[in-house]
Amino acid sequence: MATLVGTESVLAIIVHLLFIILTWWALTAIKWESIMKKGHIAQIRLFMVLLTITISSAVSSFFLDYLQYAKNITYLFK
Repeated sequence: MATLVGTESVLAIIVHLLFIILTWWALTAIKWESIMKKGHIAQIRLFMVLLTITISSAVSSFFLDYLQYAKNITYLFK
């Protein structure tokens, strides 16, 4: 049982980091300087970090929940 919990924890960390990287990569494609005020590089970077954390947290939680639901569906047939 403890091994299963440890494995799920490692999987969750990997999934969270993967979606953080993917979200950051996607957000860097946007020209933030044309949307935000010129010369506010620090604020734009902070906004990107916070937006990355917010989006990646929601997406990775959805993915991990879906994975857990798929694992639990086997109990329906037992």
